[in-house]
Amino acid sequence: MRRVLAMTVALLLAASSAQAQVTVNVPQSDAPWLGFMNVFELPENGGGFVFPSGWGIPDLTVQFDDANNKMTFSPNTIGDPNEFWYQNTTGTAPDPVNPGGPGQRGNKVMEANLFIEVADNSLSGTTVTFEGEILSNTYTDAHEGFIFIRDFAPDFSSFNETIIPVVPGPFSLSLATLAPADPMNPRKVQYGFQSVGENVWITDTAPFGNFMVATIPEPATLSLLGFGAVALLRRRR
Repeated sequence: MRRVLAMTVALLLAASSAQAQVTVNVPQSDAPWLGFMNVFELPENGGGFVFPSGWGIPDLTVQFDDANNKMTFSPNTIGDPNEFWYQNTTGTAPDPVNPGGPGQRGNKVMEANLFIEVADNSLSGTTVTFEGEILSNTYTDAHEGFIFIRDFAPDFSSFNETIIPVVPGPFSLSLATLAPADPMNPRKVQYGFQSVGENVWITDTAPFGNFMVATIPEPATLSLLGFGAVALLRRRR
């Protein structure tokens, strides 16, 4: 009896330990992706924080190619030619107040964030591992790409994070998230990608490069896993 009890406790502890580890991957465009932008002044203007804002995913200059299982991040662009966003660096803008156009330098640093957010406590209190593959990174020194996991307080007043630069090849990063103080007021866990650099006029992005990430078609993956699980159960029977 003692041996059975000891084995039961050991199995429960092992199951609990296994449940504390959660691995997530990079889904395709049909996943609940969110976009967020933080805007800063240029370093020569002090680099101060200007504003945060929710941002449409197409406006983050991210393109999904589900057929080829990849997505591409390019430098951030703004179609507003106002001097808030662009400088008259060529000296040829007909309207100095609205100088934006081909060849004009951006006037802000934009931190674009594309991420999945889980706000139901299912990832809280676990060690979350985010895995995937960077297919390529041709960004110049003007822009940087990052991969992150963030664990926010329920009101977004504070957060813990792990963040690494985009480097071609497989990646894996982990973060031990906090358990919620109040289960009815869940923490928010985010994982995704960040692109940082000066805004670039839409026709000028190509020379600045991009980075590409491999995606996984989640529904197909889940179907295959489900099929495998059923087959395994049949074999065990």
